Amino acid sequence: MKKEVLITGCSSGIGLCCAEGLRKRGYRVFATARKQSDVERLTEQGFEAYWLDIADSSSIHEAVAAVLDASGGKLYGLFNNAGFGQPGAVEDLSREALREQFETNVFGTLELTNKVLPVMREQGAGRVIINSSILGFAAMSYRGAYNASKYALEGCADTLRLELAGSGVYVSLVEPGPIRSRFRDNAFALYQKNINPENSVHIKRYQAMEARLLKQGPATPFTEGPEAVLKRVIHALEAKRPQARYYVTFPTYLFGYLKRILPTRWLDELLRRVE
Repeated sequence: MKKEVLITGCSSGIGLCCAEGLRKRGYRVFATARKQSDVERLTEQGFEAYWLDIADSSSIHEAVAAVLDASGGKLYGLFNNAGFGQPGAVEDLSREALREQFETNVFGTLELTNKVLPVMREQGAGRVIINSSILGFAAMSYRGAYNASKYALEGCADTLRLELAGSGVYVSLVEPGPIRSRFRDNAFALYQKNINPENSVHIKRYQAMEARLLKQGPATPFTEGPEAVLKRVIHALEAKRPQARYYVTFPTYLFGYLKRILPTRWLDELLRRVE
């Protein structure tokens, strides 16, 4: 029997790779995307595709209802992948920009999760996987909104894991470092929309940040393909006892280790050097 998995953010990158990989592995994949044009493209590729904008509560409710209707009320896995990163110094972030970041990365992710948890509890089995980041435990400069949203997600996931103990439902975090995707392109568009570098004391650092966001090719020598995330998602879905956290890419392993052994002052000095 095919197990049903709902994935958010399947237009490209990690979401699309995991949708394709899990379908090949025999899962029944419900692929979702925020733009209707992407939903149509996913449908043409043979997916059971649905419109889902996790910043929109009505969209969440409609998508979950449609998926459960199609699956006969069953859902084994949820991969919360959708999200974005708002660049900018913390002191340059408006309340509106922060709210937009949290509406998608945190509030929408949790609302979607809470909509499917009753189904998983009733089944006595389920897997909730949340795509976090190395920035969910190691904050880096000029990424404050994204840092904060991922730290919040990690706290909620840790709490859910405790609250779901004994239910048969497991919660796992995936913590990638640099992965090939459209993340930087989307981040640069948000930077242009919400940050005014000319009026900021951080203007010189913004110039370096712009160069990083516009750089062609891999962001770092340690950049991996989205298949690296797929590998961890498969383990989180299929292991008898999935891990609470899955590191992805060398930088995540490195800073996870350094955070455990270094004084905060020393770690801060290293993190300040990361562009």
